[in-house]
Amino acid sequence: MQVHQYDTVIVGAGGAGMRAAIEATKRSRTAVLTKLYPTRSHTGAAQGGMAAALANVEEDNWEWHTFDTVKGGDYLVDQDAAEILTKEAIDAVLDLEKMGLPFNRTPEGRIDQRRFGGHTRNHGEAAVRRSCYAADRTGHMILQTLYQNCVKEGVEFFNEFYVLDLLLREVDGVKRTAGVVAYELATGELHVFQAKAVIFASGGNGKFFKVTSNAHTLTGDGQAAAWRRGLPLEDMEFFQFHPTGIWRMGILLTEGARGEGGILRNKDGERFMERYAPTIKDLAPRDMVSRAIYTEIREGRGCGPDGDHVYLDLTHLPPEQLDAKLPDITEFARTYLGIEPYTDPIPIQPTAHYAMGGIPTNNDAEVLADNTTVVPGLYAAGEVACVSVHGANRLGTNSLLDINVFGRRAGINAAAYAAENDHVELPENPAGFVEELLERLRSGDGSERVSDVRTALQETMDKNAMVYRTEATLKEAVEDIRALKERYKNVSVMDKGKRYNTDLLEAVELGNLLELAEVTAVSALARQESRGGHFREDYPTRDDVNFMRHTMAYREVDADGQTSIRLDYKPVVQTRYQPMERKY
Repeated sequence: MQVHQYDTVIVGAGGAGMRAAIEATKRSRTAVLTKLYPTRSHTGAAQGGMAAALANVEEDNWEWHTFDTVKGGDYLVDQDAAEILTKEAIDAVLDLEKMGLPFNRTPEGRIDQRRFGGHTRNHGEAAVRRSCYAADRTGHMILQTLYQNCVKEGVEFFNEFYVLDLLLREVDGVKRTAGVVAYELATGELHVFQAKAVIFASGGNGKFFKVTSNAHTLTGDGQAAAWRRGLPLEDMEFFQFHPTGIWRMGILLTEGARGEGGILRNKDGERFMERYAPTIKDLAPRDMVSRAIYTEIREGRGCGPDGDHVYLDLTHLPPEQLDAKLPDITEFARTYLGIEPYTDPIPIQPTAHYAMGGIPTNNDAEVLADNTTVVPGLYAAGEVACVSVHGANRLGTNSLLDINVFGRRAGINAAAYAAENDHVELPENPAGFVEELLERLRSGDGSERVSDVRTALQETMDKNAMVYRTEATLKEAVEDIRALKERYKNVSVMDKGKRYNTDLLEAVELGNLLELAEVTAVSALARQESRGGHFREDYPTRDDVNFMRHTMAYREVDADGQTSIRLDYKPVVQTRYQPMERKY
């Protein structure tokens, strides 16, 4: 076991982690630990754009953007956080431009902008051009630009280091951050990183669904590490299903396709979104479009022999526009479906895409131990965190904005904390928990295979906790997950070695997914209303009287070592916008 000492340690090297690293490295000795090489992070899969009210193409302002974010999140958004997001959006885009990001340009040379779902002018009047984009590979360009700037700033990366535990120590009755424990993939060696401040920027947890746009690595490692150490998780029942994933595969086809004029059609060729959102049609928020697609399928208007998908139609758009603005997704259609999007519509279905919930933080990216108490020295930003700037449903293009605005804030604030505080003494035997976990999995001779348990988990989540939910399906999901947790105790790995043992790490990741899936299902069962990405068929309306509040889930351990989930609630911050009916 090796011990390292840094001022600031950042877990994850996607957009939020690298944006934080650029700021933290200037102010403190910083290490970035990442389970992937930085440019393979999932930020690179984001396609459509980054929202900011630049008003380069048509009139716009940050206040309209705030309203759209609050309304899009079905009024569960903390409005003070949304105001920070939208005000700082403009500088966030300009910062990236100065770093060298090649945005698409208007003929006058300004950053071009396009329409995106749920973004409107004058509080819902009509769709507005707000998304700043680099063709349909904006996330890829952001990742490359941030990485180049990290190299320029001399950021220290520890690539293929899996962070498996968070170290907290009680000092004068207060839990303080002491560091993290990481597993080095190349050697199988454990490393303890002692740090004054730790930033979690480790991404989402969408791999507990089968049909998902999330990469194989999005297993909620940061959320699970915090959860195991007694920290709460906020709003985990809210998961976004992106309307346009490639049929049966879940690979993302950007909303930018509809921003450029793409149309959703059912088997009759009807533009069905006119019935669900008469004003902005195909550019309604993602939760509404996903439900509309499944409603069409359920009512017999789905496409194909099984009637289990609808079409994204780009055939009326000029080929030169598709080549210039949507080169990646048209290539995806050719590669994965053998379809020519110039002439044929693309079969799509909703795909699990983004976790609105996560580790609760305040507006300074400081992690909360309850509704108000800050954990000194611990920060989180990006999809792993819940500020809650996305509420019950995230607007498209607000995630690339979130990682830049709150990643920057996390980096600055963590480095400032590190400058004013000393290292907390490491707990006795700091790597003990991880050693025990890995040894149990490596030496286990159980009959269960990791892949079998993971497949069963994904199947129950797809069947019971996707776009439409009921008490019966959620209870089934909870029962299935608890049975799978028992099976997980009997899991064994084939590879007993130390070097590049991905088999072992997949077993660890499965444990994380099981924990987080249970929190998601239990939180969803308790929320007896429909709001944003959480739709209950047995409670089809929004209930502002009883459920205008954030869910806070806590892990309880009894005297026998048995764990259970306790739910509590946190008020929503409202500043200028009162809840109203959500129509588009």
